[in-house]
Amino acid sequence: MIDESNGYESIAEIYIKERGRIGSSTVSAWARTLNKGAVVLDIGCGTGIPVTKILLDEGLAAYALDASPTMIKAFRENFPNVPVACESVERSPFFNRSFDGIIAVGLIFLLSEETQRMLISKMAAALNPGGRLLFSAPLYKVEWKDIITEQTSRSLGAEQYRALMLASGLSIIDESDDEGENHYFNAISLD
Repeated sequence: MIDESNGYESIAEIYIKERGRIGSSTVSAWARTLNKGAVVLDIGCGTGIPVTKILLDEGLAAYALDASPTMIKAFRENFPNVPVACESVERSPFFNRSFDGIIAVGLIFLLSEETQRMLISKMAAALNPGGRLLFSAPLYKVEWKDIITEQTSRSLGAEQYRALMLASGLSIIDESDDEGENHYFNAISLD
């Protein structure tokens, strides 16, 4: 059986105990750019803490997606009223709807290059006109073995991510780094 969680199902209990709040201020600032009640999809939601919690605290409506059954179980315990699906990004229909915002923190670089390209296009297509996208990925093109999952991770690099966003009808608003030196790409849908 293929692990569509990119190694996270096997380390879910460790992740649940260890996941910190690094990036929370970046997510909060992004969430405040959306109108109250805006509908946001959290891709790679894990347990929902901290990202989904921040979205809800900022007055947004959230949907969530993760490929780890253990993470989804914890998510449902944390947020029983938030729609959540246990699906890989490759197979997910994103709840068959569009969103005012999509956020993917700590996910993109876990995926193959082909899947990253597909996902950026898929996220752009799922945004309402003027919808916002925020995702994290290393600034530089690099490949490494994750020390927890022992899976290969890869960043396509900022130049590739920018080109993919532009080709998908997104305009880049800005880029920033959080307190943990994670790099974020912030874009808006032009369609």
